[in-house]
Amino acid sequence: MRRTWGPPPARDTLRELACVAPEIRDRFVVRFGADVLGWCDALPTLVHELAARWNVDPVAAGGGGTSRVFRCLRRDTGASVWLKLTPDTLIAREEAEALRAWADTPSVVTLLAADLAAGALLLESVEPGVPVRQLTWDVPEIAALLRDLRLSPPAPGEHSVLRPLSHRIDFLFRLTDHRLAAAGVNGLFAPTALGQARAAALELAGSGPVGLVHGDLHPANVLSGPGARMVAIDPRPTWGDPDFDAVDWALEGVTDPAVLERRIEELAALVPGLSPHRVLDWCRALAALNAVPGVCAGRDDAETHFLVALAGG
Repeated sequence: MRRTWGPPPARDTLRELACVAPEIRDRFVVRFGADVLGWCDALPTLVHELAARWNVDPVAAGGGGTSRVFRCLRRDTGASVWLKLTPDTLIAREEAEALRAWADTPSVVTLLAADLAAGALLLESVEPGVPVRQLTWDVPEIAALLRDLRLSPPAPGEHSVLRPLSHRIDFLFRLTDHRLAAAGVNGLFAPTALGQARAAALELAGSGPVGLVHGDLHPANVLSGPGARMVAIDPRPTWGDPDFDAVDWALEGVTDPAVLERRIEELAALVPGLSPHRVLDWCRALAALNAVPGVCAGRDDAETHFLVALAGG
């Protein structure tokens, strides 16, 4: 017998939930341009249509710099799922391609449905779903996640929409330049340091093996899953060197070069195909990117100082 979980929320209530607040609109305009305001205006109607099609009820809203995300309850079972929408349909297409490639991997969130023309994804809920940044973790747990991510297809298919890792690197360094300028700390690094780091990262991207890369695998984008398994969410996928995904975990909490090298060696011993030399080179090339959020937030701690030094600051 089908269980009833109550009537769907009134359309006015749903419209209020899906309405894009002014500060979020401003952030989207910076990211996507002024045309995104039309998408923001139309979002409540789109959410209503998708909720009806996929038989879910949105109950909470959130999101990051490129999307709005709604926690929903299935009308037939009451189970939680997530509706994710972005004004950039290419972002949705890229994420959907990667999630489908990882469909048999329990260490990646499951894609349940998609309307790529609308920039919409329906995602399974990860339980208990606590971000790893709020937990303690050890190297074997991260190694298991990195191993699972490498089980994807080894090369792009004929109809892949994913771009090369070099595209992601260019974006990240442009973002870093913008953050430094906005925070007024342009002089933090030696004048040539960021240019050299970008060149080194591009060289690594162009010289290594090619596989499916998550592209944004930091502790906020990994959740605690069933049976203590870690589950990756929110990929910014590309084709490139899979060792790129190890960088945030190699650097996390490290304040000493010897500790960094030991952690990388531990990961390499547990992840077939991971090159300790390349991961260390990636860490050096990307250290500035990892340092800038702490610098812009005014943190004066050993980890931030180590990252700045590793970046040549």
